[in-house]
Parts: sequence; C-alpha cells; structure tokens
Amino acid sequence: MELSTISVKETAQKPSAVEAETVDIATSRYRQKPWALISILQDIQEEVGYLPPDVLIRVAENMDIPLTQIYGVVTFYRSLSLTPQGRHIVTFCMGTACHVRGADKVLAEVSDLLGIEPDQTTEDGEFTLKVANCLGACAIGPVMVVDGKYYGKISASRAKKLLVKSGS
Repeated sequence: MELSTISVKETAQKPSAVEAETVDIATSRYRQKPWALISILQDIQEEVGYLPPDVLIRVAENMDIPLTQIYGVVTFYRSLSLTPQGRHIVTFCMGTACHVRGADKVLAEVSDLLGIEPDQTTEDGEFTLKVANCLGACAIGPVMVVDGKYYGKISASRAKKLLVKSGS
C-alpha cells in the first residue's frame, strides 16, 4: 500500500448510509466499469455535493481501482471537488473572447460582492465561485453560469441582480 493511501484511509470516516448507498448505486449503474469512473464520480458529487475521502475509498473498493488513481482523476478535473460546495455554483468564463469583453472586471465585482475569491465558498454556504478557461459560448461573452444556467453578455450590475435573486 502507498503512504498516501494509508494516511487517507486512517483519517477518513465511514461514509454515511446515504453516501454509501449513493456510491453503491452509482458504481453498480455502470457495472463497475473503469471507463465510467468520471461519470460515477459526477453522479456521486451531484448527490453528495462533493467527494469526501470516505466516499472515494468506497468507490476504490467497489471499482477495484487504486485510491491514488481515483484521487488523480478527481484532482485533474476542475468540475470534481474534494471540498463542500455552495448551494449555488457561480462560474465565470475566462476564455479569450470573454476576457477581452471584460469578464475579469465582472468577476472582480462579483468576488467583492460575495467576499470570496475563485475556488472559495461563502461562509454561509450559499455560493461557490469558480472560473473556467472556456465554457464554449464565445459568441455571447462574457458568460456567467449559475447552477448550470448560462447568462451571456453579462455585466457587473446584471450579475449582481442574478446573484441576489439566486440567494433569496
């Protein structure tokens, strides 16, 4: 066993019954096929809210995949998270088209409004702020995504209104 696996296993708690059932359902849905690992992790994160160590250990056991390999996948993909996320996920596109249209300024204002930097969550757990290299909606940039819904040609004032509406 690798050192990182031992330390994670020693510090992890047992998954809750709901988390364990979520993992078992997700892994059996894809018949424990290693090629489906990302889909399995996404399904679990959608249910649990993030991917805690105890859940990843159960995935490793169910899939017969080394825990280090699973951590490699989770840390590679920005859409997967090892930390709890806010009730609302706010993502700003920082691709070239959005950047030249002022996305960085809108992001700065939203960051000030929420009191957090990208990759952080507000203390009340309402919002997590993220950035993406490209969201594939260049024609309507700058783009902000709130809980999976795209908002194009976003301005700071419109972004603030949307966030106030989302938080209420």
